[in-house]
Amino acid sequence: MLDATDSRLLAEIQANAMLTAQELGERLNLSPSQAARRRQRLEAEGFVTGYAARLSPAKVGLTVQAFVQVQMATHSPDAARSFGTLLATCPEIVSAWTLTGEADYLLRVWCADLPDLNRVIHQLLLPHPAVARVQSQIVMDQFKADAPLPT
Repeated sequence: MLDATDSRLLAEIQANAMLTAQELGERLNLSPSQAARRRQRLEAEGFVTGYAARLSPAKVGLTVQAFVQVQMATHSPDAARSFGTLLATCPEIVSAWTLTGEADYLLRVWCADLPDLNRVIHQLLLPHPAVARVQSQIVMDQFKADAPLPT
């Protein structure tokens, strides 16, 4: 069960995971040791699953973001495992979801350029024996960056 202070702490560390216990305590009106203990408890209880840095795609040479829908020809467990392995080993695919509806998977892909996206689709995804159809949408602009979860 989260109390109001826990919710505020989670919001603060989603906005800036680098906050020290001192800074977190100041923002939450707690002592640094109390803030640190709360953070450790929330981590231990699985509310916080990890910490990561957000990189600038352009600075690391990624200029094309796309969402790729994949429709499978077969839904056997072996095909799903094999396709899952392909997704896990392709660094350009940064997120993947299974869906209801016409598409079975939605992939978020970052590539250096359009030829690189073409390579991912035509040399990695379409040749997979379980894939029936691939449809891509190229992101023109992102109006809202990946946001923290509501707490």
